[in-house]
Formats: sequence, C-alpha cells, structure tokens
Amino acid sequence: MNIDLLSMIREAREKAGKRNFKQSVELIISLKDIDVKKGFSLNEVINLPNEPNKKPRICVIASGDLALRARRAGADKVIEPDELNAIAANKREAKRLSKSYDFFLADTQLMATVGKVLGAVLGPKGKMAMPLAFNAPVDSIISRLRSSTRVRGRGQLMLACKIGDEDMSDEKLAENAQAVINAVEKKLPAGEANIARVTVKFTMGKPVRSLVKVVK
Repeated sequence: MNIDLLSMIREAREKAGKRNFKQSVELIISLKDIDVKKGFSLNEVINLPNEPNKKPRICVIASGDLALRARRAGADKVIEPDELNAIAANKREAKRLSKSYDFFLADTQLMATVGKVLGAVLGPKGKMAMPLAFNAPVDSIISRLRSSTRVRGRGQLMLACKIGDEDMSDEKLAENAQAVINAVEKKLPAGEANIARVTVKFTMGKPVRSLVKVVK
C-alpha cells in the first residue's frame, strides 16, 4: 500500500495545534467494492505495538476469586453479581457504564445475566462482554487490552478507531496505524484492494486524507 502514514500524522498534528486537553488520534479507513447490503460488518480488537498514554478503560464482571484477581490486575471497575442485579433495574446506570468503559470482560457463568442486563446497551456499541473462564490469566488479558483498540463498522463503508494520543511520537502513532491497517486488510474480502482511502485526525484538528494506490 502506497501511503506515507508518518507524513500524514505530522501534518495532522500541525493542523490540530495545541489545546488545553490531551487530544486523541483517530484512524479512519474508507472501503470500496463491498456490498454492505449483504450484511458486511467488522468488530475487531487489535493489539497495538505502542501502548497509548491514555489507556482504554476495562470493566470486569465476575465474582469470587476471579473478581479478586481482576482487581489485583488493575481493572478500572469490577462488578459483582449483586451490583449487576441492581443495574438491571437502572437503565440510566447501564447506559452510563456502556459509555464509561472501552472493554468489558465477564465470567462465563455470568454471561447469560450480562446479556439480559447489559446486552441492549453494549450490543449496539459493539462492546459485548468477552467471556472469561474461571482460570483465565486475567492479568495478561487486561495488560493486552491496555494496548488495544477496537475497529468497528456495520452496514457502512467506513471503519474508525483510536490509535493513540498526542503525547505519543509521530513514529509510534504511524506504527499503530499500520498495525490496524494490516489487521483490517486480513478481514476484508479482497484485502488491500477493498481500501479506498485512509484518514488521520486529531480530536480538534482537520482530517488528513490519502487515497490508496494498490501496488501490484
């Protein structure tokens, strides 16, 4: 793929300028030659080579030893069964949770309850809880998610995700962008040929776009 991601990110940084908050950096991939009417969708968690300074927030739904290990592993929130049951009667809290956390993990024994209580708010956002077996290596799973991003697209020819934040170097952001593009290519029917354009944008900056030229 003939794209200079590093130059794109440098230009996007210049166009964003300095703000009084830490800006996120977003990668947008525009697709082509895919019939979305046939139910095309993509929802992938992609591990990035460079961990963002602003890390994804992780919520674990579990009880007993699994809940204890999740707390020790640094989960941002651990929800036990009693709290989960209370949320069932509080739709506002369920919506707040869905917006507050990037990734959800749940004890396999609680998945059915999680689906009933949070499925309606997590499903549309592509954030349905990932199952955790009782003996799962929670610490390594949480560590991996801290340096991951979610790429999601459903019924449209556009995918978007965060690749880091402005405190990261241009080189690291470019490496993260390339990792996402490589992972997405593997999920597309025609691979690289299905990518029409790549865009990089800082939160408050103007987008920088590049048409994709497939090198044969």
